[in-house]
Amino acid sequence: MTPPDPAVQAMLDGRRADTGRRRQRVLAALAESAKDGSEVSVAAIARRAGVDRTFLYRHRDLLGQIHAQAAEPPTISGDRGPAVSRASLQTDLVAAEARTARLAAHIRRLEGRLSQALGEQVWRESGIGGPDNTEQLQARITTLEQQAIDLELKLQDRDDDLAAARAANRELMAQLNCVREPPTPTG
Repeated sequence: MTPPDPAVQAMLDGRRADTGRRRQRVLAALAESAKDGSEVSVAAIARRAGVDRTFLYRHRDLLGQIHAQAAEPPTISGDRGPAVSRASLQTDLVAAEARTARLAAHIRRLEGRLSQALGEQVWRESGIGGPDNTEQLQARITTLEQQAIDLELKLQDRDDDLAAARAANRELMAQLNCVREPPTPTG
């Protein structure tokens, strides 16, 4: 194998050095973003490091670090409270969608009951109504159905409260674990 031309070798060495400098700037930008809690995305890190986004896409290890850091909730000290992460927003969205579905089902049940009550009222007022004891049983059934619905809603609200408490507990434990971790010796 013949040694490469010195000019070609110099260009290759320069290219490697430039890539190394850009990698260091990206790593520094990631560290700064973690420290100050700023946005972590491919575009934000590329902008902060002064590199093109394609550089990050060509270096999968850097891209993986960006995605991993973006998935973690930022750790910001101060009195602002817990920071909002993408995962927490997605969890809130799923909970809101579930609540919307429950409320839509409840509305459908209420509309059905209203329709039935109006129908029964028209039936009684027309003089065609059935015996009184049937109406009393229907009223009792309606009352019991409403109680069951109310209990289901209370149970669901308690489940939501429990899920929120568990999420808060996990977040506090994660913060506590971060505080308790001993510093790793550097050598």
